[in-house]
Amino acid sequence: MFWFRPSFYLFMKMGILYCIFMSLLIITDGFVVKGPTDPLMVPLGGSVVLPCYVDTPLPMENLEVEWRRSDSDTPVHLYQDGESKPEVQQQDYHDRAHFFTDQIQHGNFSILLNNVRVEDEGTYRCKVFSNQDSDETLVQIKDIERLIVSGSRLSVSVYAGDDVTLNCSVDSHITPEEVSWKKTDKDEDGDLLVLLYQSNETLPESSHEQYMDRVEFFTDEIPKGNFSLRLKSVRTEDKGVYMCQVFAGDFSANTTVVLEDLGFSTLHIMVLILCIAASGSALLLCCLIYWQSKKTETNRTVWTLQVSLVFCPNIFMFFAFIVWGVTEGFLNETVPCCALYILRPVMLLWALPFLNYLQDDIKTWIRFSRIGREFAVLTIVVYSVLFAYTWKKIAHYTKHFDLAYFLHYVGELCYFCVSLSSVEVLEAKHKK
Repeated sequence: MFWFRPSFYLFMKMGILYCIFMSLLIITDGFVVKGPTDPLMVPLGGSVVLPCYVDTPLPMENLEVEWRRSDSDTPVHLYQDGESKPEVQQQDYHDRAHFFTDQIQHGNFSILLNNVRVEDEGTYRCKVFSNQDSDETLVQIKDIERLIVSGSRLSVSVYAGDDVTLNCSVDSHITPEEVSWKKTDKDEDGDLLVLLYQSNETLPESSHEQYMDRVEFFTDEIPKGNFSLRLKSVRTEDKGVYMCQVFAGDFSANTTVVLEDLGFSTLHIMVLILCIAASGSALLLCCLIYWQSKKTETNRTVWTLQVSLVFCPNIFMFFAFIVWGVTEGFLNETVPCCALYILRPVMLLWALPFLNYLQDDIKTWIRFSRIGREFAVLTIVVYSVLFAYTWKKIAHYTKHFDLAYFLHYVGELCYFCVSLSSVEVLEAKHKK
């Protein structure tokens, strides 16, 4: 009886040890496939590794690894018979999903997914088969970082003549390859290119002439994704819809900004006052007609009214065009108009019947400044501006424009004007 009790406990201990041994044997034969605990975030167009691995390497014989979309059961990739099987991949993942083949023998069954697209967002299943056993893990791709471009939701209002900022920012880590600002004009055949950023540099020479030297980026803010546009000296013709378009690889996005409610600035009010003053000179004409109708000896009064009628409207319009040129006009428009209005009084004085009231030196100067010479001066002014405008346009398209050609054309123009004046002088002498 006493010898049986120790044997009983001995057999119990041996049974317990056997159970533990068999349990350990079962656990050792199995394997656990592991993956990430959190969803993966990846930029649009970038690359991402979908982790799938075991702690202990598995035997390569009869090893099979299968990647599929869990939501649609789409085959992503397959490793079988010691090699990857790209022919079984769904077309959307062909040449984009790859195994780390040299790492499979170490228990790493992860895949690399290149050129991530929006439709790649979802859940993926990595299932491993080895010697009649299998296990799987799930990998989720979430919040693919798209190319997001944002701007101003509200329209922008500004006074003409002031500066304004049109907002445009790239809200992602994707580096833009090209950013273009355009004004969408329904009246024109196409959009007007305002400013272009390409190959990591700003190209101001690409701007339309309407925006030349009036637009710029905030250079220090570009690395932060800020491609806002500063538009200087806003004109009434700048009113409209502007589009900021961003390109990055095969992807693009855009945002629009509406520029409206252009209020009149002080300079615009000044132009209006000068134009009204010039139009008000019609009162002088009425007074002139009145005094001439009286037929009294008031030649001095009539002379004063006529001189005022000659100078006042032209001087007012001369200054109006100067102010207008500062706010709205272009150089090739403003200078000829100003030249026309400043020369016009000389022509009108030459036609007046009251030259006897002037001093001899003034009369001589007026007679000398005849229409031909005025035409020569006006021609030089106008064509000089046009040549300067052409020179500026050509300089934007070529860096090797020969200055000799430009000077040659200007010289021919001056020669033409001088010849015209000389012919007029000879005709005057011949008449005498």
